[in-house]
Amino acid sequence: MTAPASDAESGSLTGTGLHLAFGRNKILRGVDIHVDAGTTTSVIGPSGSGKSTLLRVLNRLHEPDAGDILLDGRSVLGDNPDRLRQRIGMVFQQFNLFPHRTVADNVALGPRKLRGLSKDEARSLALEQLDLVGLRAKADSRPANLSGGQQQRVAIARALAMKPEIMFFDEATSALDPELVKGVLALMADLASGGMSMIVVTHEMGFARTVSDTVLFMDGGVVVETGEPEAVFDDPQTDRLRSFLSQVL
Repeated sequence: MTAPASDAESGSLTGTGLHLAFGRNKILRGVDIHVDAGTTTSVIGPSGSGKSTLLRVLNRLHEPDAGDILLDGRSVLGDNPDRLRQRIGMVFQQFNLFPHRTVADNVALGPRKLRGLSKDEARSLALEQLDLVGLRAKADSRPANLSGGQQQRVAIARALAMKPEIMFFDEATSALDPELVKGVLALMADLASGGMSMIVVTHEMGFARTVSDTVLFMDGGVVVETGEPEAVFDDPQTDRLRSFLSQVL
């Protein structure tokens, strides 16, 4: 599988002092995150620590109560959220493919509707992206005829078709059967090696250790530790991270 390329330049992303509460429930409590262009940051931590919410705040599916979000050094809180989401690709746990459309149509829809490509241009782009994820032969199939791993790769191709500057992955393998996880993780590793900027929320510690440039450990809505993978996994500085790693490694 070739490392997928993008027409867009990979971007840097920074979140500073991000807070979010639902009523009295404080989900994020002053989170800072920085991702240099062309690097991968993995976000790890226990369930309920705010990891997925952080991604949703960074692409403004949830608006932060406080803090700022900068893409390539410029605040995007005043931008049209739809424009921001064209610059940030997001892949969720669930594939969210349209069941009544073919695989190629699922990938082509965004470029047609949001980037203004013609039907032929969008299909050509869709086939190119499906080729990169190893699924061109399935272009005219319906999602129901694909395995979970194949559907997730289609979801990744759909996000890449928008030529994003940064990709978010929110537990992209957690809904997959174990034997399907490896292929999706390999594709994500190919993206990383190809220079795509990525934030990956994951329970896959092997991926976090081997593919990431930075690992960020969250608990209770705050960043407890962050650093290079070797430092986070081999020399944790807090009891909380040591306890977490003892349970997952």
